[in-house]
Amino acid sequence: MIRFCWPGQLRKAGILGMNERNSWYIGRYNDRRNYPLVDNKLKTKRLAEDAGIAVPELISVVRSQHEINQAAKLLQGLNDFVIKPAQGSGGKGILVIVGRDGDYFVKPSGDRLSLLDIQRDLSNILGGLYSLGGKPDVAMIEARVEFDPVFADYSFEGVPDVRVITFLGYPVMAMLRLATRASDGKANLHQGAVGVGIDLATGKGLQAVQFDTPIEAHPDTGTSFQHLIVPYWDEILHLSAACYEVTELGYMGCDIVLDRDKGPLILEMNARPGLAIQIANGHGLIPRLIQLEQKARSQACVKERVSWAIAQFS
Repeated sequence: MIRFCWPGQLRKAGILGMNERNSWYIGRYNDRRNYPLVDNKLKTKRLAEDAGIAVPELISVVRSQHEINQAAKLLQGLNDFVIKPAQGSGGKGILVIVGRDGDYFVKPSGDRLSLLDIQRDLSNILGGLYSLGGKPDVAMIEARVEFDPVFADYSFEGVPDVRVITFLGYPVMAMLRLATRASDGKANLHQGAVGVGIDLATGKGLQAVQFDTPIEAHPDTGTSFQHLIVPYWDEILHLSAACYEVTELGYMGCDIVLDRDKGPLILEMNARPGLAIQIANGHGLIPRLIQLEQKARSQACVKERVSWAIAQFS
């Protein structure tokens, strides 16, 4: 387990820091012309669909104030859905609705929102409140993922997702992110979600952290992580590896959700994935990245890349 230590100890443990990530891996392996493919979730979704990669259903896109004024008509008949900024980051601006109570929309926490609240959120998104650089944005309305019941005891009022870090198309490290009361039903570590390191070979949970602090059980459900195993694991690894051909980004994070009926779906791709995954796994990324640079085949297919990663990094 990685705990507080001095910079020299972090280097010895192979921990990848932000500066090195940005200059050595993102700077060298991610062509900036490809950033818009993942910085804009709407473009990402359409690219994935064109490549035959499964994604959550897109219901509608709100692009103008006029469309916001028509929100009641737009949301008519939708009992549960997700609103998100196309160019948002860090989970900001995402609104999850799980049901209706008369004229109100119900969040996973049970809080109720009026139509005016929904319109205000849409307006904030279009105004660039949550987008990178504060640029004007569009709002995506997606079908809410019905998460696999295998996670029912591991997540609190939200959809878990799997973050896989890939390098040159090879999976190198993975974690499961679980919603909590503190994270308001969102699988975002900065907002209080739990991160569980995952063994690349088996999909089995290794250890868990919340706010970078080790924990043994989910803070809200009380369920121990000792026997956690992610289903569809082989499919998840192949799905994340296939994103390399879609984006041509050498270093990236792939976020995957497990739908109850549809199986693994790509939620989004990230050209600047965070580094907390190392804490969740208890291992640094640097040794794996260096090993891959030196020994992996550059022309390998998806299946070969996944097999090599499993053999080297389990």
